[in-house]
Amino acid sequence: MSPLFASRRAASTPLDGVDAVFADLDGVVYAGPHAVPHAVESLNAVAESLPVAYITNNASRSDEQVAAHLGSLGLSPAARDVVTSPQAAMRLLAASVAPGALVLVVGGDGIITELERGGYRVTRSADDAPDAVMQGFHPDVGWRQLAEAAFALNAHGGPGEPGGIPWIATNMDWTIPVERGIAPGNGTLVSAVHTAAGRFPEVAGKPETPIFDEARERFGAERPLMIGDRLDTDIRGANRAGIASLVVLTGIDRAKQVLAADAASRPDYIVADLRQLHEPYPEVERRRGGVRVRGAEVRVDGRRVVIERDGDDPLDLLRAACAAIWESGTAIHALDVPERLYR
Repeated sequence: MSPLFASRRAASTPLDGVDAVFADLDGVVYAGPHAVPHAVESLNAVAESLPVAYITNNASRSDEQVAAHLGSLGLSPAARDVVTSPQAAMRLLAASVAPGALVLVVGGDGIITELERGGYRVTRSADDAPDAVMQGFHPDVGWRQLAEAAFALNAHGGPGEPGGIPWIATNMDWTIPVERGIAPGNGTLVSAVHTAAGRFPEVAGKPETPIFDEARERFGAERPLMIGDRLDTDIRGANRAGIASLVVLTGIDRAKQVLAADAASRPDYIVADLRQLHEPYPEVERRRGGVRVRGAEVRVDGRRVVIERDGDDPLDLLRAACAAIWESGTAIHALDVPERLYR
């Protein structure tokens, strides 16, 4: 049962009972080249007592490159502490084609590194008759690479025809947070190939389970906590994998999206930044038909969301509102929600 619904011991933190922490990167640890405030010191504190795996859908860099970037920010992971979507994609590829096969790559070093480690050959041209296509994000991906993927996928017939070669996407993130703001992600690029090829790829990254399977197996984790900023990938994926989840409001999804989360995408914890990993998580209480979190109290009255008490912390108000709205059984678009809950 989610801590947003269950009573908790007053001294309990999100880390209690956890045997590993799985942390997303974009929007959680960094945005572009810079660290998210409070993330580095908070994760360093976690690493003093628990293994920390850095899990990323971004396929543009190898695990060693990611580890070096994290090191430059003040963290100290080894390359094996980084779990990438290309590594998860290798699980899917191995089920379809054997090592030594030729794979057309759309993307960057992250994919090529893993293919070469696995004994696969790499091409960029459909004219080489590849045995499979693997597609991941890289900022330099353009029309020519996308077209080569479509040519390879359609080589045995027109769009959507049976008999095509395997197509594996590292992830389907529609957007990616960068230093200047929110930019199109790999899902947007995959969609372009889908339009030309008439079929969908297998997907390795969040919210699919292969990347979580890779992390759990590598770290021997039975009770991990997934930290993410995206409900549709990090949190939904953790829920699918049976992993506890925490959403941090420093990246893509903020209060408005969390309030509207569907049942498959609701986190166990909501925090403003990663300092709150180490702080007692407040108890959720039911009172007079409403939900109270410390001094904040919210109830749903018919189609109205009513704030009974604001409390001293806007985050507690958000937590109370989430529990009240989620428990109401009414979709948020049918509710009258006070604007200050999500501003």
